[in-house]
Amino acid sequence: MKNSRCNPADLAAWQMQITPANLHLRAHLLARIRAFFSHKNVTEVEVPVLSHSGVTDPYLDNFVTQLTLGQSTTSLYLQTSPEYAMKRMLASGSGCIYYLGKAFRHEDAGRQHNPEFTMLEWYRIDFDDRALMQEVDALLMDVLDVLSAEYLSYHAAFLYYIGLDINTATHDELIAALAMDFHYDIQQASRDHVLQLLFNIHIEPKIGQERPCFIFDFPASQAALAKITAADPRYAHRFEVYFKGLELANGYWELTDAVEQSRRFAADNAVREAIGVEQVAPDSRLIAALEHGLPECAGVALGVDRLFMLAQNLNSIEDTLTFPLPKA
Repeated sequence: MKNSRCNPADLAAWQMQITPANLHLRAHLLARIRAFFSHKNVTEVEVPVLSHSGVTDPYLDNFVTQLTLGQSTTSLYLQTSPEYAMKRMLASGSGCIYYLGKAFRHEDAGRQHNPEFTMLEWYRIDFDDRALMQEVDALLMDVLDVLSAEYLSYHAAFLYYIGLDINTATHDELIAALAMDFHYDIQQASRDHVLQLLFNIHIEPKIGQERPCFIFDFPASQAALAKITAADPRYAHRFEVYFKGLELANGYWELTDAVEQSRRFAADNAVREAIGVEQVAPDSRLIAALEHGLPECAGVALGVDRLFMLAQNLNSIEDTLTFPLPKA
């Protein structure tokens, strides 16, 4: 047999990325998460990874594959989260549930993201966003051994870190606060796009450095699938969690109104059309579940790979994975 000569880089490509020690520590983290929910009598569930429906969110992109049986071809979507299926389960009477498994987003791989990743998502019946924030805080204290989180409203964060009142600032004032040049006409960008840039550039790097930080009461225009605040319709019952420069979780006091959900799906597709992204048919089964009746609940999605990055002080999400995309 002839001797073969391999590039050392090719030789290393077969090896798992995560260290053996961290492989076992990651398994321990998953066990702690499961023990946390077992203690609270929240049931672990599985959902389809492939679905007949994708997401309409203009800034999320599904992987799409084709199933061909005989003369029939059907498009199927790898799920960006288990949310729609879990809400169908809630409407079917599942009770409080959590999912710990794979999700997929058609995005570049990088230090904080792999297109295939592990997500923890859970729903608590009769919780609002405030109650769920407290439970997320308890989970982070348990698995990361950190102090209780800081809580800061979206409005207060802009006032404190940028000196802007988002309720009164003009579009030009928001752009001026960015204090940087862009390769596109930022004047034509939506107000929410500029707010998100301001948050990413001037707020996100400063919050949650010593302990996790909850940002809550997002603008109603960024409600996604959250209820609008009845006492002040400028805001929505949505929160996010940040720690040491990483966005860890996104949660809502969940919208239960089928008509409003349909309107938001249509609005998403209008944005998709405006920015030149292919429109996605809304999930009719989710709408049917809402029409049947989704119980009052709050839900949150948390990135487990990022959680493990923080737990072990790792620099890249690749180092939390057995085979990240370049090695898959």
